[in-house]
Order: sequence, then structure tokens, then C-alpha cells
Amino acid sequence: MRKIGLIGGMSFESSAVYYRMVNEAVRSHLGGLHSAEVLLHSVDFQSIVDLQMAGRWPDAAKRLADVARGLEAAGADCVLICTNTMHLVAEDVQAAIGVPLINIVDETAKAMTAAGIRRPLLLATRYTMEHGFYADRMAGLGIDVMVPSADDRTLVHDVIFKELCAGHVHDASREALHAVIAEAKAEGADAVILGCTEICLILDPDALALPGFDSTAIHAKAAVAFALDEATETTRKKAA
Repeated sequence: MRKIGLIGGMSFESSAVYYRMVNEAVRSHLGGLHSAEVLLHSVDFQSIVDLQMAGRWPDAAKRLADVARGLEAAGADCVLICTNTMHLVAEDVQAAIGVPLINIVDETAKAMTAAGIRRPLLLATRYTMEHGFYADRMAGLGIDVMVPSADDRTLVHDVIFKELCAGHVHDASREALHAVIAEAKAEGADAVILGCTEICLILDPDALALPGFDSTAIHAKAAVAFALDEATETTRKKAA
């Protein structure tokens, strides 16, 4: 089994979801009491938020690159940035290490392409919705990403940072997000990307007005597929 390196803490609420999903998937694949080989470096999220708010993305990239190098040195065979927003610096982090960085945008795009999705609504932090890195990366695969109106982008961003990252889930906010999705559906959206790793805490991707794609679950699944590639091959050989 290959060892998964997680850059977590952004926020720790969603990092806990990653840890659970990865281990549940390994146990499901291998049975018994199997669990994943995981290295987790959980950063102080406030220090990252301060860099985001100041627009100091090169400094944020250096911070995550240092963490990624540490995970690689500790034996990680792949690295995941356990947040959508910080994939804004994913290429810098990948350049700093010699093992694969499993990119959440790419994996989500693969899942949508397989499902025939062409015009999804992106629900995410303001940085993810407005910096364009998500839409630009997906455009190359023929996916035209929609984002909410300016007021709705503020709403979604505030729900993420002021509520979900702090461990608070409110029914009123869930209803407001459902209204944003309904508006996008009327404007031609054919799916919803839960493009923040905390949004799965408030929205069930299977209970939306449009097909939902939970980037956290997709990312975790991709990590497990990578980790178990050798293990499942060994299992197949034994079975033969």
C-alpha cells in the first residue's frame, strides 16, 4: 500500500472528513481491519487565512511547498492539498516535490466528464470562485464553469468561513444555498460542484436540484485509488 500525504488543517473540519473517507474506503476495498497508510500535516489555518486575505499567494505557496517536502521526506508516495482554495498554488507545490500531487480540480473534472456534465455551478470560497484557476483548468476539458452572482458569492463565502470552518451548520444557510442552486438551474446549470471541502458538511450532493459532485469525496477516492494500486494488484495475483 502506498502512503498518502495530507496537507490538512484548512480547515480541520474538512480534514477530519478526509481522514474518515480515506480510511473507510481502504477498509471497504481490503476488508477486515485494514486502514490507510496516512501522513497528515495539519497547519494553523489562521496563518493561511491571513496570507489569503493579504493576497500573499507566493508566501502561501512557499508554506505549503515546505509542508509537502516534509511529507515526502517522511515517506509519502503522493500528496493532497486538502482544500480547494489552496489549489490556486498547486503547481508551485507540485514543482517542489518528486511525488505526485493529486489535484482536486483535475479529479473533479474527470468525474464530471465521465458523467457528461458541461455547465456546472461552482460553490466555493470567494478566492476559488473569482480567481479563475478552477474554471481555467476545467475549460481545457470542455467544462464551462458557472459561478453565482456577486451577492451570492459573498453569501457562499461567508457561510464557509464564518460558519462551516468554525464547526457551525445552520438550516437557514442550507436553504440559502439551495436557493442559489435553484437560480443557477434556471440559468442553465447542469450540475453543482461542492468546490469547498467544507460544503459537504451542509449540503448532501444527492439531495440537490441538480446532480452534485462533492470534491472532497472525489479527491479522497482518487487518493485511495492511487494508494491501493499496488495492493490490489497483489491481491489479484494471489487470487489467481
